[in-house]
Amino acid sequence: MGIICCKIASGIAAPQCGNCDEDHCPSFHIHHLTYRSVFMSTTRIRCYTLGIIMLLVLTPVLTGQVGISLAASPLEDLKIPIETVLSLLKDPVYKNPDQRQQQRDKILVITRKLFDFTEMSKRALARNWKSFSSLEQQQFADVFADHLSNSYMDKIQGEYKDETIIFLNQETVSDGKSLVKTKIQRQTKDIPVDYSMYSIDNQWRVYDVNIEGVSLIKNYRTQFDQILAKESPAQLIERLKKKVEVKIGN
Repeated sequence: MGIICCKIASGIAAPQCGNCDEDHCPSFHIHHLTYRSVFMSTTRIRCYTLGIIMLLVLTPVLTGQVGISLAASPLEDLKIPIETVLSLLKDPVYKNPDQRQQQRDKILVITRKLFDFTEMSKRALARNWKSFSSLEQQQFADVFADHLSNSYMDKIQGEYKDETIIFLNQETVSDGKSLVKTKIQRQTKDIPVDYSMYSIDNQWRVYDVNIEGVSLIKNYRTQFDQILAKESPAQLIERLKKKVEVKIGN
């Protein structure tokens, strides 16, 4: 399980903190990173899991008016990896437990091209990014990518339940940035999931995922702010490394 904030666990709203580089960042009351998991509601965990699964494995259904050509659009650059991962998950070869690691490795290659983990790292650290040396920035980006990947891969392989995904629209946020609005259709409720993407080297890549109004990156940012107020960048990196090692060991 990944790092979880108290707002997600309790649903209690918090005031604007003013400590980050972006507007409307809620100042969540957070738990420190520890070597053990922090529990949150089962429903919210599944929402986050489905949000990641949605991006990676589900066949997209486009509704509404996008307003621009799909060629070289955020939607188009999501569709190809989604369909590739979906074919991997459906491939009967990987039903064999001995082939699960090979399936996992192939999916990870795809996700690391789709998600820009360096950009996600910068945004998660916000103003603290500049206090990291160049080497520490690279180390943090690497271990943060490992942490995010390991937190969700087992769920991606085991929790796809044929939910329907609707792509509602894509909105231009600014030059080179777009927001893709979607929802997961389940029997009991619809779950809104928005993807923040930006264009780099003629490709659209994801830098944040927002599930039911809660930003994944802002969640991590408040936790990292709390830790870095007391510890060094090297200590934060070491914390994440230990979490990754524990996950691999399990």
